[in-house]
Amino acid sequence: MLLENFHPRSKLVTKITLVDKPRFPVIDAHNHLKEPFGGGWDKKLLSELLDRLDEAGVTHFIDLDGGWGEEILFAHLKYFKEAAPERFQIFGGMDWSRWEGMGNGFPEWAASRLKVQKDAGAQGLKIWKEFGLRVKDDKGQVVKVDDARLDPIWETAAQLGLPVLIHVADPVAFFDPIDEMNERWEELGQHPDWAFTSPPFPSFLAIMDGLKNLVARHPRTTFIGAHVGCYGENLNWVGQMLDDCQNYYIDISARIGELGRQPYTARKFFIRYQDRILFGLDMGPDLDAYRLSYRFLETDDEYFNYNVGEIPQQGRWYVHGLYLPDDVLKKVYSENAKRVLKIE
Repeated sequence: MLLENFHPRSKLVTKITLVDKPRFPVIDAHNHLKEPFGGGWDKKLLSELLDRLDEAGVTHFIDLDGGWGEEILFAHLKYFKEAAPERFQIFGGMDWSRWEGMGNGFPEWAASRLKVQKDAGAQGLKIWKEFGLRVKDDKGQVVKVDDARLDPIWETAAQLGLPVLIHVADPVAFFDPIDEMNERWEELGQHPDWAFTSPPFPSFLAIMDGLKNLVARHPRTTFIGAHVGCYGENLNWVGQMLDDCQNYYIDISARIGELGRQPYTARKFFIRYQDRILFGLDMGPDLDAYRLSYRFLETDDEYFNYNVGEIPQQGRWYVHGLYLPDDVLKKVYSENAKRVLKIE
């Protein structure tokens, strides 16, 4: 039998808690509005979206798709911010492709675009995963995450009060050989372009060390490490970075699978760093996915699928709930985001 046909049904009898609404209001600090709201928007679609967020208990939604390019950014700003400014924040991004033709002038130009984007209504900067892997300078060399030439960008973000939500590297298994020992083998077989085996790509830890150097070098800039600080497999490493860099925060978007397979460590981590963790979904405004996240954070349910499909997407394991205390839940769900993202 092929692995793709193996769909075992657990015989373990466990408690199942249905969480339709979060215990406290939620700010979704990491998500996307590409589909089905990416084109041909109208009042009906917006009304459906707002109704869905209301049903999910989400009071504010941070859209990161503006980071795909300024044309998309300005379109999202026009539609969502004009239609419901109290519900949405839209983050801008960097057009790295311009570096090749601009040479040494690129960093200052990129910094100047942050001012333009903020004036247009953007409230943060999203750095996508290609940074540290595929972004190249005018010499055709891959740019390191902590390249000092880019300091004007991060300093300008600080001056403008724009938080930088950054994703680099993760997951770790994407950098390993694609063989029988790779825990993401099935996922990489479905998405071979997600593999960044080192070499030829930089090593995972080289990129992560670069991220830490970057954040430490710019203490006035607020950085948010996407997906549990880009290293959900090693909460000790993430915790040490949080200890060393007081300007650093993390979101938990799309990493229930990592957190839930280490529930004792994760629960202690949430309690210790309760002031530094933001909620995020990263799966679009999906009601079932929201409810699954709430179940994970609020209940002590054991051994359940961490995504809404039949087979766990990121590895064939199940997760356990964290049953976080109410005071921690309030911070993770919204209070931290209000402070970091300056939401009234």
